[in-house]
Amino acid sequence: MHISPHEASRRIPTVHDLGGVWTCRAARGPIPSHLEAVLRDGIAGTVPGVVHLDLLAADLIPDPYDGDNESALTWIGRTDWEYSRSFTWEPDSHTDHDLVAEGLDTVARIWLNGQLVGDARNHHRSYRFPVHDHLRAGTNDLRVEFRGALSFAEEREAVLGVRPHSNPHPFNCIRKPAYAFGWDWGPEIVTAGIWRPLRLEGHSGARMTQLRRRTRWTGAGGELLVDVEVDRGHPPLSLDVEVEGRRVSMPVSDGAASVCLEVPDAQAWWPRSHGEQPLYPARIRLTDADGDCLDEWRGRVGFRSVTLDTSPDADGNRFTVAVNGRPIYVRGANWIPADTYLPRVTRETLASSLHDATDAGMNLIRVWGGGIYESDDFYDLCDELGLLVWQDFTLACAAYAEDPELWDEFEAEAAEAIVRLAAHPSLALLNGGNENIWGWADWGWRRALDGATWGEGYYMDLFPGLVRRLADEVPYSEGSPFSFDRYLHPNQDSDGCMHIWDVWNSRDYTAYRTYRPRFVSEFGFQAPPAFATLESVVHDEPRSPFGAQMLVHQKAESGNLKLERGLGDHLPLPTDYVDWHWATQLNQARAVRFGVEYFRSLAPFNTGSIVWQLNDCWPVVSWSAVDSLGRRKPLWFALREAFADRLCSIQPRDGGLSLTLHNESDEPWTSTATVRRIDVEGRHLAVQIIELQIDPRASLVVPLDTTITQSQNACRELVVADLSSGQRAFWYFEEDTRLELAADPVTATAEELAGGYRVTVTAHALTKDLTLLVDHADPDATVDRGLVTLLPGDEVVFTVASTRPHLTTRLTGAPVLRTANDLVAPRQRRTGGASPQPAGIHGSDLRAAGRRESLAR
Repeated sequence: MHISPHEASRRIPTVHDLGGVWTCRAARGPIPSHLEAVLRDGIAGTVPGVVHLDLLAADLIPDPYDGDNESALTWIGRTDWEYSRSFTWEPDSHTDHDLVAEGLDTVARIWLNGQLVGDARNHHRSYRFPVHDHLRAGTNDLRVEFRGALSFAEEREAVLGVRPHSNPHPFNCIRKPAYAFGWDWGPEIVTAGIWRPLRLEGHSGARMTQLRRRTRWTGAGGELLVDVEVDRGHPPLSLDVEVEGRRVSMPVSDGAASVCLEVPDAQAWWPRSHGEQPLYPARIRLTDADGDCLDEWRGRVGFRSVTLDTSPDADGNRFTVAVNGRPIYVRGANWIPADTYLPRVTRETLASSLHDATDAGMNLIRVWGGGIYESDDFYDLCDELGLLVWQDFTLACAAYAEDPELWDEFEAEAAEAIVRLAAHPSLALLNGGNENIWGWADWGWRRALDGATWGEGYYMDLFPGLVRRLADEVPYSEGSPFSFDRYLHPNQDSDGCMHIWDVWNSRDYTAYRTYRPRFVSEFGFQAPPAFATLESVVHDEPRSPFGAQMLVHQKAESGNLKLERGLGDHLPLPTDYVDWHWATQLNQARAVRFGVEYFRSLAPFNTGSIVWQLNDCWPVVSWSAVDSLGRRKPLWFALREAFADRLCSIQPRDGGLSLTLHNESDEPWTSTATVRRIDVEGRHLAVQIIELQIDPRASLVVPLDTTITQSQNACRELVVADLSSGQRAFWYFEEDTRLELAADPVTATAEELAGGYRVTVTAHALTKDLTLLVDHADPDATVDRGLVTLLPGDEVVFTVASTRPHLTTRLTGAPVLRTANDLVAPRQRRTGGASPQPAGIHGSDLRAAGRRESLAR
């Protein structure tokens, strides 16, 4: 690359990208013998990128996602790697030049023209290295050396001391995302490389070294608060801030300046379903006495105020997020990194995933602490979509030493993250970490630690102090879960936020009703990904839930046995692989919907729930609603119904049944409910008519008559509530395994249209959870709805988007068209075309896989 001289008259910093093609080579480590020669010589590397992607591009390793390749590639994380390149530079008008690294993965030393210019030990922060004195006219040689992160973490554990952590490797001894070392949904793929942009910056004189931007909504307009620190400044200098034609200027004094710009004509930014998301262009400039610009930032701002109420009431400690003074009932999902290989994540892939959230009615995303501080693209998209963001500091499921080498890194990364993220109106909460306080209180850590530090100083002192100093407009919570009192158990339902994981690990999903939670920040249930996604990486012969490759893609301890246990009395244990896939996907959807509907029935005592999890980072059996290839699982359709602005469900209350309604809209909800007890053929046995009026942002509980709630023949009866506003709710007196369901309850037709198909399904008997698993017919197809329950005589139309012709027959039979009836009532299925060879299920003990799982996420 040739860097041309900058015009002497220009004083704004120059930026020269150093991305592109580099040379990647293995410096030392356990390199396989057949690769040693080529990797010592070097291969083409890409910046931004990581070594796994370079090895894949050179066709030197198989895809770690495929089959059982993952375990054969762990040597990569123990190998030291080197990236190098040359670039051409000529002296320019600037007196200073810095090498700016936005992300180095992870333990690195940087050399320019044979001189060490800096080192790094933190994946989560950026670095700026002064290099002016090391540049030379003409060709310059740049080299970045990376230690193998696995070996480095083990070395530091020997120095810092062994502390509890989930999963096999001491990720708590290195500032690299925890999930990279393997998780109960993720592979062990320990990367190295320059994972975010790298550039050379030239500048002269004054420069803004820290720029803090925060916004407030006052009720009468917006305020933009700007604080800068200035380096190498010679007075007089000024800070100019401009938004919407309004401008204010403040002189820089002692290397700093602060400005509050009032924007009275601005409109408030709201989370989705509460209002609009106006964003205003803003410009912040550092100028000299002549008004010339020395440094500049341009972007968008939104005006909002956000609070977190954890004050006590008669029942315990609240957990209520409010925006612009209005309490927000949270309907959210937890977020993990969108790909194991972070440089592959683009604005487009983030937009697709975040639309999965908004399309399902969500208003908040929690960025989990075992991942990363997400990119500006992520936050910009959340600003635009009205998605609140709960951002964990990046600590998860481990005790962390408070020695200076880690304390200093936590302080640097947290300060940088706070300053960068506080500018976004979507940021609703900064949280100390994931499950670490719970672990100390409840997982036997205190005895193992024997008085050693475990991270309490971060959650109680360092992080809250930084938030108060750098972004006091942003709420802070010590951890998730947490009861907001050091003398209370951190994970109890009456106080603060809780995680519910005993349901997945050991209890039936109906046990959600044994809790009365203020706020649930994690809960969930597993299922396999879409069938086409699973087939792309699992090739066991015969196919089996307990096949060797399947178990590589099931990271939870005894995960598939827990899937079987979780079927309980709800669904029979299938004896066919394709049926197993459908049954476990269906059970996941039912379990999580059961939880969400129950939690919402407790509003306003309950103020929200955050499902674990929205997305996946690779093809895996997991808790996600959308798999790693973007295919929406049946759970996603269940969440769209359960997170609707207006929800009705039938819940047990006071020894009977009640119709519970939750209106999460700004308009009153007026409707008539026709509640019927009917039999499976649709005959009416009892009717109750209820006139409903639910205020905006309010809930209502209406007891049902005993004529409705008491069945005469539980195996043949159910309750259905139909609202004139279009909502419908069901109650069954028995589980499907005892309910008399017809074996072949529908007729279906399909017609080919431009861009896809229309599938019309008519029920002649009770049909539960009708779904089209369209990837069986076309892996790229999508469908507009799922999990539709029909009464006799009901008809539903599915719209299938597909470019593949001649699928009409396949779309109207198994394995595409599925119902719960298929699993319960034996029948000769319409095959509708070729499908993978079914295989029996073998009840192998998954403990033989040698995996262990943390108590929770």
